[in-house]
Amino acid sequence: MRLNKLFASMLFVGASFSGNALAETFQPFKVADIQVEGLQRVALGAALLSLPVKVGDTVDQLKLQQAIKSLYASSNFENVEVSRDGDVLVVTVKERPTISAVTFEGNKDIKDEQLQESLDGSGVKVGESLDRTMLTGIEKGLQDFYYGVGKYGAKVEAQIINLPRNRVELKFKFTEGLAAEIRQINIIGNTQFSDAELIGMLELKDYVAWWDLFGERRYQKQKLQADLETIKTYYHNQGYIRFDVTSTQVAMTPDRKGLYITINVDEGEKYKVKEVNLTGDLMGREPLMRAILPIKDGDMYNGSDVTFTEEMYSKYLGRFGYAYPEVKTYPEIDDETKEVTLNINIKPGKRVYVRSINFTGNQVTKDEVLRRELRQMEGAWLNSAQVELSKSNLNRLGYFETVDTETIQVPGTDDLVDVAFKVKEQPSGSFNAGVGYGTESGVSLQLGVQQSNFLGTGNQAGINLNTNKYSKSANLSYTDPYWTKDHVSLGGSVFWSEFDANQANLERYKRNSYGVSLTSGFNLNEYNRINGGIGYRHDGISETSAYEQALRFYNIYRESDDPNASLDFNNFELNLGWYRSTLNRGTFPTDGSSQRLSGKMTVPGSDLQYFKTDFDTNFYFPLTRNHSFVFLTRAHLGYGNGYGKFNDNDQILPFWENYYSGGSSSLRGFKSNSVGPRSFYLYRGSEPCGPDVAGESCSLPGEPNSIQVSSGRSVGANAVATASMELIVPVPFLDEAYTNSVRTSLFVDAGNVWDTEFDYNSYRYLPADEFAKLSDYSDPARIRASWGMSVQWLSPMGPMIFSLAWPIKEYEDDETEIFSFNIGKTF
Repeated sequence: MRLNKLFASMLFVGASFSGNALAETFQPFKVADIQVEGLQRVALGAALLSLPVKVGDTVDQLKLQQAIKSLYASSNFENVEVSRDGDVLVVTVKERPTISAVTFEGNKDIKDEQLQESLDGSGVKVGESLDRTMLTGIEKGLQDFYYGVGKYGAKVEAQIINLPRNRVELKFKFTEGLAAEIRQINIIGNTQFSDAELIGMLELKDYVAWWDLFGERRYQKQKLQADLETIKTYYHNQGYIRFDVTSTQVAMTPDRKGLYITINVDEGEKYKVKEVNLTGDLMGREPLMRAILPIKDGDMYNGSDVTFTEEMYSKYLGRFGYAYPEVKTYPEIDDETKEVTLNINIKPGKRVYVRSINFTGNQVTKDEVLRRELRQMEGAWLNSAQVELSKSNLNRLGYFETVDTETIQVPGTDDLVDVAFKVKEQPSGSFNAGVGYGTESGVSLQLGVQQSNFLGTGNQAGINLNTNKYSKSANLSYTDPYWTKDHVSLGGSVFWSEFDANQANLERYKRNSYGVSLTSGFNLNEYNRINGGIGYRHDGISETSAYEQALRFYNIYRESDDPNASLDFNNFELNLGWYRSTLNRGTFPTDGSSQRLSGKMTVPGSDLQYFKTDFDTNFYFPLTRNHSFVFLTRAHLGYGNGYGKFNDNDQILPFWENYYSGGSSSLRGFKSNSVGPRSFYLYRGSEPCGPDVAGESCSLPGEPNSIQVSSGRSVGANAVATASMELIVPVPFLDEAYTNSVRTSLFVDAGNVWDTEFDYNSYRYLPADEFAKLSDYSDPARIRASWGMSVQWLSPMGPMIFSLAWPIKEYEDDETEIFSFNIGKTF
């Protein structure tokens, strides 16, 4: 029979920090055995390890109190009782319940993930034991979380729902209430800058215009702290080094729905830089470090310049393996002369070497594809510039949505690090199988695969079968960008196509083509690449309308005995191109520029002898540090012509090689291929002749005396120039996780297509009013322009472009369209 000479309740009260005396005097005894009852999840061994009493020990009242405290301290038990059965010490425990689920109810303003992240820091998560004593503090912490975002009426209640097998569901019920709005922001003590100027810099607002759909007057504590730093930085950048925010008051209205914010400042006076001293270990590079110093004696003090200088020197040292330099500026302020001496102390630290480079996140792309883009090598010293260049190279591949780097110090060493690259893959191609529709192409059927990262090898492969209202095509291509380890590429393609210009908003003709090509290229350096190739192409032209531009070409090459026969041409082509890119990403870049100069020509002796040259350029200028706002400028120039002679006639550019403009990929707001010279036809009048034998008069065909210009039917020309300016802006209402796959922009487009070889003299015989119809055929100044907005989406089917555009400058008979969408390249 168990002898309850040690009353569990007494010991519990005494050991649970209540401070009450025991109800009776305890007699020490020697422990012959220890029994632990009530264990479910906790192992017996773990419980005995938490108990500072062993078999054979003599226990007294103090020792048992320590034992109970130790068991509570293990965080496994919420109730502990101790009793004696003879010389056996009996410990009865009640384990803390296991959290089976954590749920949230009523939280609309704060996401579950944010709340769970806050709870994780307190150890409240599924699978852990529940400490009921912490719930009050957790409730207060979550309530403070709401207070921090301006919801002072919020309430949080934690509910424990008991489940079988000593498990519980922890439910947090939220009553959020309304967010307190800022009624007024006051700044006191400012004389150099107005309230409106300073308040305009703040993220917190006490006034929002009616048209500002995304503005709010909601108070947030974190934003206030950031705004105070903004004001301080602004003053420091204007020379006020002594500026200080002396105090801040946030007063709440009695109904807890409004706030008044008062910011008290002490501006001080402007200071100039007396001199700049470089101290510390300059590694023998003081002349160079002084030469690149952006701060000069006599300059007005600027805090941003000081910060930039520190970062610049840190990056400079990072190029030589000093991964953890200390660059700190110690100002000496002379309040009498209003001057400051800047002492920049440089401590390079120890040179650091790279032990290993690791990749995570590349589920498809092979490690070797990533490693060949690296410029930082394992075993070499850590070079921050080479790490950044490696990151840029990976971004420019276009395989990844994001690329992040981290330098991790090897434990136990002070001169070794590991470099970790974390990538997030994105679709680098598309599988087409189905039905599509575009405003330019109409209904289309696609079947094929286009991959720029084929099976994760970095090779480019494509098999495509496409058909829409104006074309059918089949193409097989493959390119290995690292055919040699020196980044010499090799690729080839085989193609077949049928094209009906009449269905593509062009003047009527049909072209059947097939051919094969071989291409190769190599890098000049990190940013410049040369590509070249050779190919064979067969073109068959038929069913061409008898408009003047086509007749000009046909009159050179058609058979005299069968002028209506189709034409067939066999050509061998040479291609050469230069490409330069400093873009920070392959898709949706936000910084850097790219230029492409390309040319092709048919080799002498081909059926047709002509050439074409094209130049494209893009510049991205980030307007904010996080690249959420970016200014983009784009331009395209193209020119083509024939060379040599055929049957004593000058060869000209084939009309199917003409340039066109208009549509979602060039000049938005105008229908596809509608900008530029239109086809025109000559019509002959009749001249009277003498009467015949029957006495009746007759008429004979005369010279051409009238022109009919096709409405909206562009035939293109041999020169093109287009340009665009775009402001890339954040996508409203879109989760941050999708910012790298969706892009919104406001744009202005302008451009023209014209014919540099148009011979006006050939039509001088026409009447003046008819000749005037040809005034725009070789005029580069007849520029069209439009403005609008565009949304681009990297969908699983490929890049999709949606545009709304309105013409700014148009001419008579131009065909315009406000809305367009299509699948195409991204800008």
